[in-house]
Amino acid sequence: MKNKILMLLLAFIGLTATYSCSKLEEKVLDESSVAGLNDKQQAEGIIAPVYAKLEDIFIHTNYFALQEISTDEAILPFRGGTDWGDNGIYLQLHQHENISTDVNVRNTWNNILIGISRSVTAINALPTNPDPSAKLFAAEAKGMRAYYNMLLLDLYGLVFVKDDASETSKILRGDEAVEYIKSELLSIEPVVETTTGPGRITKGAVWGLLARLHMNAAVYRNVYAPTVTFTNDDLDKAIDYCNKIISAGQYNLSPDYFSLFSDNNHTNKELIFAVDQRADLNGHNRLGYFSISGDQFPLPAYTGANGTDGPAITSDFYRTWVEANGAVDPAIADPRFFKQNLPSATGCVDAASFNINRGILRGQQYGLIRRNGVFLKCPDGKMQVDKLFYDTRSRPTLAVDFTEIVDYTVAGSNYNTGYRVSKYEFSKTSVSGRNFGEHDIIILRLADIYLMRAEAKLRKGDASALADVNMVRAARTATTPAAPLTNITLDLLFRERGFEFYWEMVRRTDMIRFGKYEGIWTEKKNTDVRKRLFPIPQTAIDGASNLPGYLVQNPGY
Repeated sequence: MKNKILMLLLAFIGLTATYSCSKLEEKVLDESSVAGLNDKQQAEGIIAPVYAKLEDIFIHTNYFALQEISTDEAILPFRGGTDWGDNGIYLQLHQHENISTDVNVRNTWNNILIGISRSVTAINALPTNPDPSAKLFAAEAKGMRAYYNMLLLDLYGLVFVKDDASETSKILRGDEAVEYIKSELLSIEPVVETTTGPGRITKGAVWGLLARLHMNAAVYRNVYAPTVTFTNDDLDKAIDYCNKIISAGQYNLSPDYFSLFSDNNHTNKELIFAVDQRADLNGHNRLGYFSISGDQFPLPAYTGANGTDGPAITSDFYRTWVEANGAVDPAIADPRFFKQNLPSATGCVDAASFNINRGILRGQQYGLIRRNGVFLKCPDGKMQVDKLFYDTRSRPTLAVDFTEIVDYTVAGSNYNTGYRVSKYEFSKTSVSGRNFGEHDIIILRLADIYLMRAEAKLRKGDASALADVNMVRAARTATTPAAPLTNITLDLLFRERGFEFYWEMVRRTDMIRFGKYEGIWTEKKNTDVRKRLFPIPQTAIDGASNLPGYLVQNPGY
């Protein structure tokens, strides 16, 4: 058996892992080290790569770009005419003018397919392992195969079915694809555990994914339909699975909204399923630095750890906050919008307590001042905080003063245009905070369960949907929570999901389900329903050319 495991591991990925509760620690293997592993270590070494591919999917470009920059929530212009040009892929993505050679479309596809392949390898190898953990790991591998296929169905409109690594996958679309994913998740529900999350598949994760599948099933069954037609059966099942999670009493809404996206969020009781990014996992979570300015330095210990002036929120999305709160500034009205950590004036801050502001950043930014490779300090030794200018871009007279308007014009593409998002903590505990953020990337959390249940109820005409929405709004009691809504409609619920889940990679899926994806917003006028799906990468089409008719490009590309 050890020779078989060795061949699988070395041919597949050359990684093993040590589990401690839900902790996954990857180590490089060679032939001698594999030969010395016991059955449990071999089982762990087989399941580890199945989870390890998640972080490549959820890197700041790839899946984030497809789910956010393609929507009314995020935009990434050609910054200053010199940065983020990338052959126009981010401009095309936002305008729904994608092409099949788009690198983010290709990389996301490839990473998902590798995840499926790794899952199949684990599913085949684990049943021969006599260690008691192997049965659980095999169920988790099956659950991960279902999740990877669910991503594939959502983005590209198809799933791959394969139980043997030597076989050619069967391709399913529409209702067949939905039923396949559902059957996969249901088959592991009795086996997976309740307490090994959020970095691994648990019962809560299975229930949450089933709820999400049923909420989007109407789209997946007929993705180009002019109107999404929900069935009572799907809505009832979504409610049932949400009820299972809520009644389990295992998860709690977090009183502090931004703690959900901080370094230590792995133990936050709101998380149900997440990409485990703790320090010893060698993750590369970059969500903390992607949007903020190149002259924002969040860590006094690292003079080279700064932002990248990436995507901003659109004025369209910002205006939904303004309209919702009337004369009250959204930063005051809703604790999900902004959390102030730095003074809004020149001052001195102790290095140990220095934290940049979180949430949606507007206007003139203050922070650490770097001169000749070091940060300036006050006479008392504290860190000097002052107005920021674009020194790193050799534009010292351009203030880091974020404006509401951002677009593809020369003026609208400048480095300072667009309000920025600092939702995820710039990790203090990592080796740089920049490329190695250590907060888990959330896939499912309890607030989504409440709002999915609310949506399913609302679509069935159940007035109790409002209570679920207000439950989430009222939960953020670390500061003054948002005022309760007095009524709820589908449009208001869509808006509420935007407030709760901005920058969490669900916006595109939500927009399609709510019938908003063909809308018109900043720099986007394309209303073609065929853009609900992304093109299958040309490299994949070419690679399958020896099987005529096997992999057919999605319509419109």
